[in-house]
Amino acid sequence: MRLRILLILGFVTELALAGAAAPAEPGCKLVQAEEWPVRIANNKLIVDGAINGEKVGVLVDTGASRTLIFRPAATRLGLDRRRSRSYPMLGVGGTTDVETAVIDELRIGDATRRGLRMMVVGEQDPGDGVAVLLGEDFLRRFDVEFDLAHGAVRLFVPTGCDGASLAYWTTGKANEVAIEPMNEAAPKIIVMVRIDGQPLRALLDSGAGASMLEKSAADRLGVTPTTPGVVLAGSSAGLGHQRVDLWIGTFRSVDIGGESIPDAKILFGDLWAGASYTPIGSHIATRMGGEQSMLLGADFLRAHRLLVAHSQQKIYFTYAAGPVFPQRGPAESGNAPAGPR
Repeated sequence: MRLRILLILGFVTELALAGAAAPAEPGCKLVQAEEWPVRIANNKLIVDGAINGEKVGVLVDTGASRTLIFRPAATRLGLDRRRSRSYPMLGVGGTTDVETAVIDELRIGDATRRGLRMMVVGEQDPGDGVAVLLGEDFLRRFDVEFDLAHGAVRLFVPTGCDGASLAYWTTGKANEVAIEPMNEAAPKIIVMVRIDGQPLRALLDSGAGASMLEKSAADRLGVTPTTPGVVLAGSSAGLGHQRVDLWIGTFRSVDIGGESIPDAKILFGDLWAGASYTPIGSHIATRMGGEQSMLLGADFLRAHRLLVAHSQQKIYFTYAAGPVFPQRGPAESGNAPAGPR
């Protein structure tokens, strides 16, 4: 299913590129289609919206391939739901059945769309008034900037920018990391990172409140729940039925796009517990072992200014402030982890 939102715009803004990290192509412009004020509640990136005139929160989630409505919200809003023939959807905590509902009117920011059929999934209420998850099926149509220090998510359409740096907010050099080619049926923003020198595939997941490692990946790096210094951090829930136990482990370094974060404290757990496959395309399933080993979450975004340049298949980012992975175990009360080098 594809969500089609008509952008109702009073104006567009053209930004001349100021970045000196790479020569700008003559005539390169970023045309701003939308700027959404974003509030952060419990590390959720929430934009105001409405379903059938009822105010709701919209979670901006680059980690989700599909835009959807959470089932508890659909119940709360009295939406008429029908069971879907789709495969179950995979999330943290396992799989969830898929239903559909017809929405008379959906509004996100100044964008309005009527007569939408949307997926309804999820076993947990995400809280903070969130009803809609805005996924990569919509976001990938734009270059998306996360400027959380200024409380904004911006959508751009670039013109004539092949080969130009799109980090327009800085005159210095921005960090860059390539995005893997996307599967059209299940688009995801996958990048390569190095943890303690080992390469791992990471999903840029603005819907995850904190960055996390898959337990098996942490184990390969020599960090387990019984490793000295590792502490239990509680549990987390996603789309699935199960809650997932999480621990905090310390890793010597995390390297992303030329940025190095030393002594990083990162959550890890069995993120895909209860799920043996994820649907890819039509009637094809792949084992989760071939998927990403890390989620780069909202904590990473809050410490940076970042542009997902879908048009160039890369991410630009600069360090803003604060710890990148700000974890604290129950016995910890010292300084926050260091920022990047």
